[in-house]
Amino acid sequence: MTKLRLTRTTAASAAAALSLSLVLAACSRPAGTGAEAASALTHIHGLGILDENLYVATHEGIHSPGADGAPVLVGDRRDDFMGFTVARDGTFLASGHPAPGSGGPSDLGLIASANSGRSWTEKSLGGEVDFHSLDTAPDGTVYGYDSTHGRLRVTRDQVAWEDRARLRALDIAVSPTAPGTLVATTDTGVARSTDGGRTFAPGAGQVLAYVSWGAADALYGVAPDGGLFRSADGGGAWSRVGTAPGGRPQALTAVDARRLLVATQDGVYESRDAGRSFARRMEVASGSGGH
Repeated sequence: MTKLRLTRTTAASAAAALSLSLVLAACSRPAGTGAEAASALTHIHGLGILDENLYVATHEGIHSPGADGAPVLVGDRRDDFMGFTVARDGTFLASGHPAPGSGGPSDLGLIASANSGRSWTEKSLGGEVDFHSLDTAPDGTVYGYDSTHGRLRVTRDQVAWEDRARLRALDIAVSPTAPGTLVATTDTGVARSTDGGRTFAPGAGQVLAYVSWGAADALYGVAPDGGLFRSADGGGAWSRVGTAPGGRPQALTAVDARRLLVATQDGVYESRDAGRSFARRMEVASGSGGH
């Protein structure tokens, strides 16, 4: 009986790792060059809450739910926002690729919005970097995963960047209480750093696609198959707390210890009970892949 349980666990982990590997491989593909219908968001890349308003970063710009739950474009930019986060001061930080036909370099570098996505300012690395994941530390330090070069980069002023560890990852999350502690999702499990991303322990344990740190004892992760997990010790041990509805996950944000946002194939869902139940906040018809 014990041998059977181990075999099933190993098979499940291998399947999850393979699924994440496919998503990681897709990350390196260039953004599409054709225009898509605004009502059919092909990919969701990031989620955020500001003043109780939901913001969804997609392949076709930043959207918020309208009165009927359908996505409504914020501002007039339809850029492919690959990386997106809402900083503690309310600033939107993003990266990705410009919309087809808009001109400019193929990689946005780091851009910022001080008015909830209605307009954007280039901060740094334009034409050089496409960050697929962005997160901020309690002291305002910005961490970005540079998917083009497979490297973690860090900035304190959003202009000058320091290159840190090389790794093949899909998502990163920074501790809300320890600025130098962060985790990254890899196809061998969650990799952890305690020196600001200069080095990472090898990825191990639970294979997850996306991670988000809502509180010191509430690091959440969603697996490629939609399984939702929580770690109280910064990624050492994980407990399954539920399942994200709506198909393959595309983004995850933990607002706090109990409030979660998760994007899947058919919409953006919110949980206020630590992932035990979800309500749909925005309805979309999106693609099957993540980043």
